[in-house]
Amino acid sequence: MENGRFFEWVPGVDFACLELPQRQTKAAAGYDLFSIKEVRITPGSVLLVSTGVRVKLPVGEFLAIFARSSLAIKRKLMLANGVGVIDADYYDNPDNGGEIMIPLFNMGEEEVLLPRGERIAQGIFMSYLTSTTEGSFLGKKRVGGFGSTGDR
Repeated sequence: MENGRFFEWVPGVDFACLELPQRQTKAAAGYDLFSIKEVRITPGSVLLVSTGVRVKLPVGEFLAIFARSSLAIKRKLMLANGVGVIDADYYDNPDNGGEIMIPLFNMGEEEVLLPRGERIAQGIFMSYLTSTTEGSFLGKKRVGGFGSTGDR
């Protein structure tokens, strides 16, 4: 699986009774991501929800993260950053082992309880193109967790 794409548990995570992300139907594009532990999200706040999983990708691909479509209607939750992007070099990140974290915003008026194992987002594998100009790659090395390529 060296050049393949796959999900795996972050080392040291308690994944008892949970499954790695998977598609729910043959025609589904997204792989469901779950909350690894019970969390409470207060109204008007954002919480990074742990999934306990990381993804191995070949260079030239990324995992796009979207909120599950029912999350906003049923739970009044939305992905705080609209769409997440997990780059191939995020795997095995030294700060967090490459764990995929889901930033959820509670736009409702009541606290929301997410139980362990609740499906909260979906990941879709995608390819990308790069510019042919030399200046498009800055040569930076990933050094942190969520938002780890810098603030600018």
